[in-house]
Amino acid sequence: MYFAIVAVDRPGVTDLRVRTRPAHREYLHAPHPSVTYRLGGPFMAPDGATMIGSLIVIEAPDLAAAERFSAGDPYRKADLFAEVSVRPWDWTSGNPDKG
Repeated sequence: MYFAIVAVDRPGVTDLRVRTRPAHREYLHAPHPSVTYRLGGPFMAPDGATMIGSLIVIEAPDLAAAERFSAGDPYRKADLFAEVSVRPWDWTSGNPDKG
């Protein structure tokens, strides 16, 4: 089952995001029992240069596993986000597994 993790940064945390980004990226690409990172990237401000949030898609057996994965993200641990949602997602268009 796929899950979309949508997170919006707290105001004024650009430096925290930049400092934490290497650990965040390492976390995404590290092996996780029963969770597979599929795709993701930052949301951008209208200027097209400032990162203001994140979209991450993972494959996990259930919502609890997806929420545990999200909670372990260094961005979450650094208190970067004002809000985070983890939702089941039906990846239909563009899914390489669905041909």
